[in-house]
Amino acid sequence: MPLYDPAVETLPRPQLRDLQAQKLRAMLEELWERNAFYTAKLRAAHLTPADFGSLEDLPRLPLTTKHELVHDQLAVPPFGANTTYPLDAYTRFHQTSGTTGVPFRVLDTAASWEWWGRCWAHVLAGAGMTSADRLFMAFSFGPFIGFWAAADGARQIGALMIPGGGRNSLQRLELMRDTGATALCCTPTYALRLAEVARESHFDLRQIPIRATIHAGEPGASIPATKQRIEAAWNAKCYDHAGASEVGAHSFECEAQPGGTHVIESEFIVEVLNPQTGAAVPPGERGELVITNLGRWGFPILRYRTGDLVELDPTPCVCGRTFARFQGGILGRADDMVTVRGVNVFPSAVENIIRRFDQVDEFRVTVRTLRRMDEMEIELELTHGADPSLVEAVASALDSALSFRPIVRVVERDALPRFELKAKRFHVLRE
Repeated sequence: MPLYDPAVETLPRPQLRDLQAQKLRAMLEELWERNAFYTAKLRAAHLTPADFGSLEDLPRLPLTTKHELVHDQLAVPPFGANTTYPLDAYTRFHQTSGTTGVPFRVLDTAASWEWWGRCWAHVLAGAGMTSADRLFMAFSFGPFIGFWAAADGARQIGALMIPGGGRNSLQRLELMRDTGATALCCTPTYALRLAEVARESHFDLRQIPIRATIHAGEPGASIPATKQRIEAAWNAKCYDHAGASEVGAHSFECEAQPGGTHVIESEFIVEVLNPQTGAAVPPGERGELVITNLGRWGFPILRYRTGDLVELDPTPCVCGRTFARFQGGILGRADDMVTVRGVNVFPSAVENIIRRFDQVDEFRVTVRTLRRMDEMEIELELTHGADPSLVEAVASALDSALSFRPIVRVVERDALPRFELKAKRFHVLRE
């Protein structure tokens, strides 16, 4: 199994922690009195860079929240005070998709963007990509960071990057066939949408020599039933990756696929904390991911509360990497959980059940209050010719898993929206 940076990826964990501490100290010294946002946070906590000798000192740093970052940009428009250098040093602008609130703007220097590409090189190499591969980016390149950095990661591993913007789904399939694409980069939702378009257009996916699909933007590639559907549709291995505009591309799935995603620990420090108390949770227990990036000095993030739920496994992987793993990838978001009739429900758990039914092409979930009682309604869009009575099997499966029976109904073909980037299938409309 090829590694992107074997010397770093196989470091014994004590040496890996020393490397992280060294990078953290260097970054704090660079930020001090240059980055107004973090200099103020450190001073408020009565800290200076000299106070950090090892990773044991990390919990002394204050946490950073999305609310703080957004408020900072509103107070100091348009980019906020979390900029370490003068604005003319920055060469890249992106912003978040805004799915969880106000879009948040991010800037990168040339050095920071090289770091982004290096992180994505880990992601691509983890999926077995080399200079012999042709990576198709099924992505229209707008301000959302999406797969912009994946294109630079392809450059760093020497692979051929094939852009897929400005085309509809069928045209993308045809371009993949004509260029001999060997890997597909897109959201899990869009991989299934491309397969749906291929089926409806009588386009044979076997004409495309795809051997791997690499996903970001959603947790779908770590949801077992979704992963299996993608692999069955494309006859290729499906790989998960996680990251965020605010922090960078932080984890990836390796070829061994031991049931989780590796953290790029040479470039990130991760903590798993109890979201209510802020206390560290031991390895193997679920908590909120708190992350610090180490190479994005132009737009740093220190101890960022991601809202993502993970379980950390620090044991070495059979692939040879000593980087810790998130078991099961990103398991969900703390703020995504909704309580229905006393049952805690995560969107990923609902998707895992619905995706087991191959005759369901698309779905939408709505939670609302009807007659003072919580109701979950699920709309299903079925494949052509599917038996509508399938709703009974879906409702029964959900009843068994959730301990309550949602309302499940079939809608007409093309009644539900399709998504190229992050899908929005789960809606909470309560009084």
